[in-house]
Amino acid sequence: MNEKGILKTGQIAEVWRRLRRNRAAIVGGVIVLLFVFIAIFAPWLSPYPPNEGELTKRLKPPCREHLLGTDPLGRDLLSRVIYGARISLQVQIISVSIALVVGTLLGMIGGYYGGRLDNLIMRLMDILLAFPGIFLAISIIAVLGPGLTNLMLAAGIYSIPQFARIVRGSVISLKEKEFIEAARAVGEGDIDILFRYLLPNSMAPIIVQTTLRMATVLLTASGLSFLGLGVQPPTAEWGAMLSNARAYLITAPHVATVLGLAIMLVVMGFNLFGDGLRDSLDPRLRE
Repeated sequence: MNEKGILKTGQIAEVWRRLRRNRAAIVGGVIVLLFVFIAIFAPWLSPYPPNEGELTKRLKPPCREHLLGTDPLGRDLLSRVIYGARISLQVQIISVSIALVVGTLLGMIGGYYGGRLDNLIMRLMDILLAFPGIFLAISIIAVLGPGLTNLMLAAGIYSIPQFARIVRGSVISLKEKEFIEAARAVGEGDIDILFRYLLPNSMAPIIVQTTLRMATVLLTASGLSFLGLGVQPPTAEWGAMLSNARAYLITAPHVATVLGLAIMLVVMGFNLFGDGLRDSLDPRLRE
């Protein structure tokens, strides 16, 4: 990177070369791209409307008419899985964006100014980290009430400490570097130093953390919906659909199996891609 943390063309090519040689990362990237593609083009890919069904076809096993079978209300399972990808992606993007913006700002402020302000911010993050993630999200939902909006807010709030700590550590290691001292010497203000120099140089760990949090948020959102605290029926959401399918594990195991595999594959894809991205962006990992 140059002094402003911007990757040069040669460095981008080097990162891409190292990422391309990581087969697990490539597999993860393909899964993530497929998931995003399905979510964006759900109305065109779905063979049936997601909320329309026939009770005479309830719990039908996979067949030519319904490739993944039908759910307890006779709705096409493939269509609902496709539309569920759209809801899951929406939750991931908004929740991680909340955590990214708030956590990055808090981490930058605490790491740069230090002292009592840093201590106050970090103790607040410690309070949030003292609760297991799912229990903190449940507590927030209990106060705000169930629903898609509150689900995204809860998942975003509990992810803030991870971003704040990573950015704070990066800022502390960078703020005494020579190019920061030079920026101060020529009269650059704190805002300019934070956003023109420190933030760009912290982008690599932020990008990696964003990718990995996508997987965590999906698991959390699915878990909350499974408990009835997230997205409410009849909206097609993987966790809520899996909750409804648990009563038919013996009579119609294909319903829960399909949904469980969808969640597992997407989470695995984000984790594989995030791990590969971390290895590719880390300048200390040289072959």
